[in-house]
Amino acid sequence: MGILYHESSKTFHLFNGEISYLMIVLANGQLGQLYFGRRIHDREDFSDLLEIAPRAMAACPTLGDKTFSLEHVKQELPVYGTGDYRSPAVEVQQPNGSRLSDFRYQGYRIEAGKPGLSGLPATYVEKEQEADTLVVELADTVTGLKAELYYTVFAEGGAVARSVRYVNGGQEAVYLERAMSLCLDLPDCDYDWVQLSGAWARERHVIARRLAMGIQSVASLRGNSSHQHNPFLALKRPATTEQQGEAIGVSLVYSGNFLMQAEVDAHNCTRVLAGIHPDTFCWKLEPGESFQTPEAVIAYSCQGLNGMSQAFHRLYQKRLARGYWRDRERPILINNWEATYFDFTEEALLQIARKAKECGVEMFVLDDGWFGGRRHEMAGLGDWRANKDVLPHGIAGLAEQIEEMGMKFGLWFEPEMVNIDSDLYRSHPDWLLETPDRARCHGRNQYVLDFSRPEVVDTIYGMMAAILREAKVSYIKWDMNRSITECYSKALPADRQGEVFHRYILGVYELYQRLTEEFPHVLFESCASGGGRFDPGMLYYAPQAWASDNTDAVERMKIQYGSSLCYPISSIGSHVSVTPNHQVNRQTPLHTRANVAYFGTFGYELDLNKLSEEEIEAVKEQISFMKEYRGLLQFGTFYRLKSPFEGNEMCWMVVSEDQRTAIVGWYRILNQVNAHFTRIQLAGLAPDLCYQNSRDGSKHYGDELMGFGLITSDVTAGEIPPNVAHSCDFESRLYVLKAVEG
Repeated sequence: MGILYHESSKTFHLFNGEISYLMIVLANGQLGQLYFGRRIHDREDFSDLLEIAPRAMAACPTLGDKTFSLEHVKQELPVYGTGDYRSPAVEVQQPNGSRLSDFRYQGYRIEAGKPGLSGLPATYVEKEQEADTLVVELADTVTGLKAELYYTVFAEGGAVARSVRYVNGGQEAVYLERAMSLCLDLPDCDYDWVQLSGAWARERHVIARRLAMGIQSVASLRGNSSHQHNPFLALKRPATTEQQGEAIGVSLVYSGNFLMQAEVDAHNCTRVLAGIHPDTFCWKLEPGESFQTPEAVIAYSCQGLNGMSQAFHRLYQKRLARGYWRDRERPILINNWEATYFDFTEEALLQIARKAKECGVEMFVLDDGWFGGRRHEMAGLGDWRANKDVLPHGIAGLAEQIEEMGMKFGLWFEPEMVNIDSDLYRSHPDWLLETPDRARCHGRNQYVLDFSRPEVVDTIYGMMAAILREAKVSYIKWDMNRSITECYSKALPADRQGEVFHRYILGVYELYQRLTEEFPHVLFESCASGGGRFDPGMLYYAPQAWASDNTDAVERMKIQYGSSLCYPISSIGSHVSVTPNHQVNRQTPLHTRANVAYFGTFGYELDLNKLSEEEIEAVKEQISFMKEYRGLLQFGTFYRLKSPFEGNEMCWMVVSEDQRTAIVGWYRILNQVNAHFTRIQLAGLAPDLCYQNSRDGSKHYGDELMGFGLITSDVTAGEIPPNVAHSCDFESRLYVLKAVEG
């Protein structure tokens, strides 16, 4: 790992064992981009990689020189209007109405380790030798606006973190109207674009298409990262597979409005931008004030999409997630929501908890409906005090009873929302986000509190902290069930209304930070109607997230598979729920529901008292299996082997760090008759180790399992013999492979 600056050629080289990132100070003083990809040897002068040549009709800044035009030069902080007609990374409105800037090189510094970002989540290091950070200083001399470009290269893994800090060093206020975190100019467009998109209950589906001339993007203007589009994209070569070929991933560590975009120009070069969505964003910078963009992380792999994903997994699992629960196996929990919804009493909850304890569950979680007048969706949000009519002993009393059973207790909050029918709204009607003299929308009969206001955050913090101080609460499910509309703060002047969306998410981050600091042993799980805010920004505060409100095992295959492109398995909240499923009314075998949920945090979303004795015994076996293998399942190296988006079968696996144990999950959606023989080529095993298969006791070397494959054929491949169990729709199997003597 290192960062080198070659004075003679004015080039920077960031590198580790896997990647190189090259930049150059251009002839006009701006910062140019040369290369990002596989590690290459260092040399004194890389300026020959700067491709410049006369182009017809190009706008050139130097009279008589037709070779240098910003329209065709790869740049780190491009600005529209100086010959570059592509989308810019920064746009600044100035007192004279101009939006033209010229950020020129002033100097650089190299820091050991990685600095934090004030008020924002970001990757981090625990020791200085884990990373080096380059800070390149640029300035616009006309306005006095300075830009500090931060690049962190980590000692291990193919990832670089990038952000920008702007400081107004001038004498007048300016307005940042665009402040992207990342610009990556690539020399060609021979890529497939891969995004994670969907909607509520079908989040993060994998969508791929070829890059073509023009702009394609994913974005959110909902105030949250959204169910519809995730702040992630991948560019892969057309021949790249899960196991081989080049892939570049871009991930934004942010939970609010975002834009991720690829623009292919007339010469087939590709510009990738990632950052806060410029629509609805405008940040006023007074003299002396600064603005920090969120962090973007770019990852490169020449070992396929799995290699790219594993770079994100390692970094996000160990150096984005934080705190007590970062490296700990997650407790197996049961949540009462789908068992009772709002219709519960204290005794009914205790009955569910007793049965769960009998089965081996470790934590009982009380969901919505325990506070204020909250017996339905119309009332109570904002009044974070126990309803003694429902819980006569309060939260502290219920938690104590759960603890006495030998389980931990968890609790649901939705702190960013309020109902009109609540004491909080009656006391502070001006605390809503709403535009004066305009109609306001509700979502799920609720409204959004103005978290851009410190007094709102302070009040909610006080109520939540009071409960956590008096009750034995070990887990918080933090929900957020609607997006923002009518985004206007009554506390800000007219020329700062463009700051509200960003200030809102900074308020959410501040509340998370204060609570996690005061209650460091509480396990926080983020949730936003399921997967509406499943993003790296949340992962910094809550090491796991409820992946989707859709708990159907078949749908979860796609949701969890897509999520794994960027997010570690330890971050994916996954539960076994009742059938018929409450979202799709599908009936799936109990073992398949568990076999999907194992590849996540694992838990239950049902009333175990309503299961048969046979099903209860199966649940006990599931819990025993998860307790034995959850360290491997949650923290092992994960491989996608077969996509549910491409056929009737899906397969994934996880391998221990020492490669001596692996678990393969195989799934078939619909049963078949007289089917063909099937096998799956595994990955990540040690070629020279012999592995024993838990299902039939067979032994095979790793090279055979990765070369020929693991045979998955079953009775559907021929005539079904007597006394052999029939397979069914929504079938699944787990294969545990352990290294033994050959």
